[in-house]
Amino acid sequence: MTSTVRTDDLRVEPVDGVIRRVQAALRLRLDPGTLVRKRRTVGARSDRGTWVRIERRRLDRIGQGWNGAEAAALLTGISRPEWHECVVWREGVRGEVMWRADETALLPAPPIGTSVLTEDPKLPDEWWRELNASMNALAAQHTSRIATPDTVTITQRGVTEAIRRAFPADFDTTVSQWVSAHADLNWANMTGPEFSLFDWEDWGAAPRGLDAASLWGNSLAVPGLAERVRSERHADLRSRDGKLMTLFVCAKILAPDAHPEDPRLAPARETAHQIVGDLQES
Repeated sequence: MTSTVRTDDLRVEPVDGVIRRVQAALRLRLDPGTLVRKRRTVGARSDRGTWVRIERRRLDRIGQGWNGAEAAALLTGISRPEWHECVVWREGVRGEVMWRADETALLPAPPIGTSVLTEDPKLPDEWWRELNASMNALAAQHTSRIATPDTVTITQRGVTEAIRRAFPADFDTTVSQWVSAHADLNWANMTGPEFSLFDWEDWGAAPRGLDAASLWGNSLAVPGLAERVRSERHADLRSRDGKLMTLFVCAKILAPDAHPEDPRLAPARETAHQIVGDLQES
């Protein structure tokens, strides 16, 4: 028996039926004391020392990003939880909803924090070395997948439109290099002090610098941390594509619905102004 879709938020919707179905399909038991509930996912530790992440998506949001954790199992040279198996099914009167449960190894350390940090996590140098090694290894690997940041497929047209809406100045927005990217690189998807990168649902080909710019943007409330990200990922961020991706991220931060007290607004606006000037001169 599965639960009936009542809301768009799994933090408040009953999920007992979904959990029973996953337990039966994967032949395990989930520890209710470890249950983590988010808007569209729930997760818990199993009785065989693994983690199970359960996600629900509407059919119009099913794409290459849907099986990201499974596809990422083929990637090499990256510190990430090992993927084991999954179960997938449709639900609803017309089958308009898809559920997916992925079983992976446990994380080696706790998640660093929320997606956007307001305090320096004081990560060791070894953590930054592992981040760089994993990001470089990922970018070097070929994929036919297209990244889906925020579950939306990234395209040249989408990049251009996002940048033009926020920064209408005259400069070329054409991306020259597309590489494999995690596409959801933030502080809630990495562990510390031992580095591991998880939540691979959205990974795929993206403009060079997307991951670096995303992590930088999620660090702007802590100036020293943002500068460390810029220093560590300087090759990506100083490239022309990296500058475009920084504008892409700044456009999201500076959106019309942004909270007026968001501490990232001023540094994002200042950086965007500088990059627009650089791109106009190049």
